[in-house]
Amino acid sequence: MEPLIVTLIVLIAAPVVWVIVTYNKFIKYRNMIEENWSGIDVTLKRRFNLIPNLVNAIKGYSAHEADVLTRTAQTRSATASVAVREEEESQISRSLSGIFALAEAYPDLKASANFLALHNSLDEIEEEIQQARRRYNYSVRKYNTLVESFPSNYIARKFQFVRRNFFSLELVTQRELPQVDLRK
Repeated sequence: MEPLIVTLIVLIAAPVVWVIVTYNKFIKYRNMIEENWSGIDVTLKRRFNLIPNLVNAIKGYSAHEADVLTRTAQTRSATASVAVREEEESQISRSLSGIFALAEAYPDLKASANFLALHNSLDEIEEEIQQARRRYNYSVRKYNTLVESFPSNYIARKFQFVRRNFFSLELVTQRELPQVDLRK
Protein backbone atom coordinates (compact mmCIF):
# COMPACT_ATOMS: atom_id res chain seq x y z
CA MET A 1 0.00 0.00 0.00
CA GLU A 2 1.02 3.47 -0.56
CA PRO A 3 1.98 5.51 2.49
CA LEU A 4 -0.70 8.06 1.63
CA ILE A 5 -3.48 5.46 1.78
CA VAL A 6 -2.18 4.07 5.08
CA THR A 7 -2.04 7.60 6.50
CA LEU A 8 -5.60 8.33 5.37
CA ILE A 9 -6.88 5.09 6.86
CA VAL A 10 -5.18 5.91 10.18
CA LEU A 11 -6.51 9.49 10.13
CA ILE A 12 -10.04 8.23 9.54
CA ALA A 13 -9.93 5.15 11.76
CA ALA A 14 -8.32 6.78 14.81
CA PRO A 15 -11.16 9.26 15.49
CA VAL A 16 -13.79 6.57 14.85
CA VAL A 17 -12.06 4.21 17.27
CA TRP A 18 -11.75 7.03 19.83
CA VAL A 19 -15.50 7.83 19.55
CA ILE A 20 -16.40 4.17 20.01
CA VAL A 21 -14.08 3.72 23.01
CA THR A 22 -15.30 6.95 24.66
CA TYR A 23 -18.96 6.09 24.07
CA ASN A 24 -18.40 2.66 25.62
CA LYS A 25 -16.77 4.30 28.67
CA PHE A 26 -19.90 6.42 29.15
CA ILE A 27 -22.05 3.28 28.97
CA LYS A 28 -19.75 1.46 31.41
CA TYR A 29 -19.85 4.30 33.96
CA ARG A 30 -23.60 4.78 33.57
CA ASN A 31 -24.13 1.08 34.26
CA MET A 32 -21.78 1.24 37.26
CA ILE A 33 -23.84 4.13 38.65
CA GLU A 34 -27.07 2.18 38.19
CA GLU A 35 -25.56 -0.92 39.80
CA ASN A 36 -24.27 1.09 42.75
CA TRP A 37 -27.62 2.87 43.14
CA SER A 38 -29.24 -0.55 43.30
CA GLY A 39 -26.87 -1.41 46.18
CA ILE A 40 -27.90 1.75 48.02
CA ASP A 41 -31.56 0.99 47.39
CA VAL A 42 -31.29 -2.56 48.73
CA THR A 43 -29.57 -1.33 51.88
CA LEU A 44 -32.12 1.45 52.39
CA LYS A 45 -34.90 -1.12 52.01
CA ARG A 46 -33.26 -3.27 54.70
CA ARG A 47 -33.20 -0.23 56.98
CA PHE A 48 -36.79 0.56 56.05
CA ASN A 49 -37.85 -3.00 56.93
CA LEU A 50 -36.14 -2.70 60.32
CA ILE A 51 -38.18 0.39 61.25
CA PRO A 52 -41.45 -1.43 62.18
CA ASN A 53 -39.47 -3.58 64.62
CA LEU A 54 -37.95 -0.47 66.19
CA VAL A 55 -41.39 1.12 66.41
CA ASN A 56 -42.77 -1.95 68.19
CA ALA A 57 -39.82 -1.98 70.60
CA ILE A 58 -40.46 1.60 71.69
CA LYS A 59 -44.27 1.75 71.58
CA GLY A 60 -44.63 1.32 75.31
CA TYR A 61 -42.22 4.16 76.01
CA SER A 62 -43.43 6.91 73.74
CA ALA A 63 -46.27 6.73 71.27
CA HIS A 64 -45.38 10.14 69.80
CA GLU A 65 -41.88 9.17 68.63
CA ALA A 66 -43.18 5.88 67.24
CA ASP A 67 -45.91 7.73 65.34
CA VAL A 68 -43.47 10.28 63.88
CA LEU A 69 -41.15 7.53 62.71
CA THR A 70 -43.99 5.50 61.22
CA ARG A 71 -45.38 8.49 59.29
CA THR A 72 -41.94 9.45 58.05
CA ALA A 73 -41.17 5.93 56.90
CA GLN A 74 -44.49 5.65 55.08
CA THR A 75 -43.61 8.60 52.85
CA ARG A 76 -40.70 6.70 51.33
CA SER A 77 -40.98 6.23 47.57
CA ALA A 78 -38.72 3.68 45.89
CA THR A 79 -38.90 5.24 42.42
CA ALA A 80 -38.00 8.81 43.35
CA SER A 81 -35.00 10.66 41.98
CA VAL A 82 -31.72 10.68 43.87
CA ALA A 83 -32.45 14.15 45.31
CA VAL A 84 -35.95 13.21 46.49
CA ARG A 85 -34.73 9.91 47.95
CA GLU A 86 -31.89 11.73 49.67
CA GLU A 87 -34.35 14.05 51.43
CA GLU A 88 -36.79 11.25 52.35
CA GLU A 89 -34.06 9.04 53.77
CA SER A 90 -32.57 11.97 55.69
CA GLN A 91 -35.99 12.57 57.28
CA ILE A 92 -36.10 8.93 58.32
CA SER A 93 -32.59 9.27 59.77
CA ARG A 94 -33.62 12.32 61.78
CA SER A 95 -36.61 10.40 63.12
CA LEU A 96 -34.42 7.45 64.04
CA SER A 97 -32.04 9.82 65.83
CA GLY A 98 -34.99 10.94 67.94
CA ILE A 99 -35.71 7.31 68.79
CA PHE A 100 -32.17 6.77 70.04
CA ALA A 101 -32.33 9.98 72.03
CA LEU A 102 -35.50 8.56 73.59
CA ALA A 103 -33.57 5.43 74.55
CA GLU A 104 -31.21 7.60 76.57
CA ALA A 105 -34.18 8.97 78.51
CA TYR A 106 -35.60 5.50 79.24
CA PRO A 107 -32.93 3.21 80.72
CA ASP A 108 -35.30 0.22 80.59
CA LEU A 109 -35.65 0.65 76.83
CA LYS A 110 -31.92 1.13 76.40
CA ALA A 111 -31.28 -2.08 78.34
CA SER A 112 -33.89 -4.09 76.42
CA ALA A 113 -32.23 -6.97 74.56
CA ASN A 114 -34.66 -6.56 71.66
CA PHE A 115 -33.95 -2.84 71.35
CA LEU A 116 -30.19 -3.39 71.60
CA ALA A 117 -30.30 -6.06 68.88
CA LEU A 118 -32.31 -3.74 66.64
CA HIS A 119 -29.94 -0.87 67.37
CA ASN A 120 -26.93 -3.02 66.48
CA SER A 121 -28.63 -4.17 63.27
CA LEU A 122 -29.30 -0.57 62.36
CA ASP A 123 -25.66 0.33 63.02
CA GLU A 124 -24.57 -2.41 60.62
CA ILE A 125 -27.04 -1.27 57.98
CA GLU A 126 -25.91 2.34 58.36
CA GLU A 127 -22.31 1.24 57.73
CA GLU A 128 -23.44 -0.65 54.62
CA ILE A 129 -25.27 2.47 53.42
CA GLN A 130 -22.07 4.48 53.84
CA GLN A 131 -20.07 1.94 51.85
CA ALA A 132 -22.70 1.77 49.10
CA ARG A 133 -22.85 5.58 48.99
CA ARG A 134 -19.07 5.77 48.61
CA ARG A 135 -19.13 3.28 45.71
CA TYR A 136 -21.98 5.19 44.04
CA ASN A 137 -20.27 8.55 44.43
CA TYR A 138 -16.99 7.12 43.12
CA SER A 139 -18.79 5.97 39.96
CA VAL A 140 -20.56 9.32 39.63
CA ARG A 141 -17.23 11.15 39.98
CA LYS A 142 -15.65 9.09 37.21
CA TYR A 143 -18.70 9.54 34.97
CA ASN A 144 -18.93 13.30 35.61
CA THR A 145 -15.22 13.70 34.91
CA LEU A 146 -15.73 12.02 31.56
CA VAL A 147 -18.80 14.17 30.83
CA GLU A 148 -16.93 17.39 31.56
CA SER A 149 -13.44 16.58 30.25
CA PHE A 150 -12.14 17.63 26.89
CA PRO A 151 -12.55 16.09 24.30
CA SER A 152 -15.01 13.50 25.69
CA ASN A 153 -17.44 16.33 26.48
CA TYR A 154 -18.23 16.45 22.74
CA ILE A 155 -19.33 12.82 22.82
CA ALA A 156 -21.32 13.52 26.00
CA ARG A 157 -23.21 16.35 24.34
CA LYS A 158 -23.76 14.43 21.11
CA PHE A 159 -25.23 11.39 22.89
CA GLN A 160 -26.86 13.37 25.74
CA PHE A 161 -24.81 12.06 28.63
CA VAL A 162 -25.39 14.59 31.43
CA ARG A 163 -23.85 15.10 34.84
CA ARG A 164 -25.20 13.01 37.70
CA ASN A 165 -25.65 14.19 41.27
CA PHE A 166 -23.72 12.75 44.15
CA PHE A 167 -25.69 11.02 46.89
CA SER A 168 -25.24 12.28 50.40
CA LEU A 169 -27.30 11.04 53.27
CA GLU A 170 -27.61 12.12 56.84
CA LEU A 171 -27.32 8.86 58.76
CA VAL A 172 -28.46 7.98 62.24
CA THR A 173 -24.97 6.97 63.27
CA GLN A 174 -23.39 10.24 62.18
CA ARG A 175 -22.48 12.32 65.17
CA GLU A 176 -21.56 15.96 65.36
CA LEU A 177 -18.19 16.63 66.90
CA PRO A 178 -18.44 18.41 70.23
CA GLN A 179 -17.29 22.01 70.44
CA VAL A 180 -14.06 22.23 72.37
CA ASP A 181 -13.00 25.58 73.79
CA LEU A 182 -9.43 25.54 75.08
CA ARG A 183 -9.36 29.25 75.95
CA LYS A 184 -10.72 28.78 79.46
